[in-house]
Amino acid sequence: MILGMSLSTFTVLHVAISLVGLASGAFVLRDMLRSRQAAGLTAVFLATTLATTVTGCLFPSTRLGLGQVVGCLSLIVLIPTLTALYGYRLAGPWRGVYASGATAALYLNVLIGVAQAFAKSTTVQVLAPPYLLTQLVVLAIFVALGFRAVKRFRPCTPPLVHIRLPAAPV
Repeated sequence: MILGMSLSTFTVLHVAISLVGLASGAFVLRDMLRSRQAAGLTAVFLATTLATTVTGCLFPSTRLGLGQVVGCLSLIVLIPTLTALYGYRLAGPWRGVYASGATAALYLNVLIGVAQAFAKSTTVQVLAPPYLLTQLVVLAIFVALGFRAVKRFRPCTPPLVHIRLPAAPV
């Protein structure tokens, strides 16, 4: 039992959260490449990515595996990413920290997704290129996308508007 759920129920919950994180992350990356930002979708991506990492750490394990290592890396990546977005509001160099961190967080989710696809599906094992080659191609794609995201991501932020109230009559 994990958090009052059977292991199979908890696994389904973890996978569902992961899939929402992957899908929302793909849209967030697409938006970054178009120099846009959807605040709600970004929040969903970052929250589900964080939840995926946390729930992944709750699985019982007797050894340190790829999932635990990637989970730790994901937390390390998410801290400056969240700080850049919510703490510094993408000001100055924090825009690049956010773009690279969000791309890296999505890559780490995809890395585990590919590993799980190879581990659980004989069809993938037969039809896909070898595992290591697949992971290297995915890494190369994300490195290229990450560089483009850092270069292109310049979301429009509305200027701060100072409203002057009329003076009170004397």
